[in-house]
Amino acid sequence: MTIKTATPYFILNGRAEQAIAFYQSALGAKIEALQRFGDGNPSCPTALKSRVMHAALRVGDALLMMSDGPTESAPPQGGSVNVALQFDDPEQARRCFDALATNGKVVQPLVDAPWGELFGALSDEFGINWMFNSARGKSS
Repeated sequence: MTIKTATPYFILNGRAEQAIAFYQSALGAKIEALQRFGDGNPSCPTALKSRVMHAALRVGDALLMMSDGPTESAPPQGGSVNVALQFDDPEQARRCFDALATNGKVVQPLVDAPWGELFGALSDEFGINWMFNSARGKSS
């Protein structure tokens, strides 16, 4: 068996709609799929009908998936996960880094890393951890 890809899946406790709009703005994400708990399920509780059951967003060649989750309670803790983004344009990396850092927490500002590229890390306003790596280009 060959693993062809690993896709991060965010459980956002009722904030998926906000996250989708944010990632569209910050990363240029495109919605590939969006299904709500009430879609095609007439017996769905009213409180869940409009919540996002599943969404898939395309970010460049990458795919991000997310859900509100079925309740307001926090998902079980299972360790730290980071989404690593590789850019070939340092200016685009900077723009996306700055956009995701809005209302978030910068862990490592974008710096010239010892391996010859730009690197930075942050946690966005939804608690998702991101790592940025980019070719330095002429602007660094």
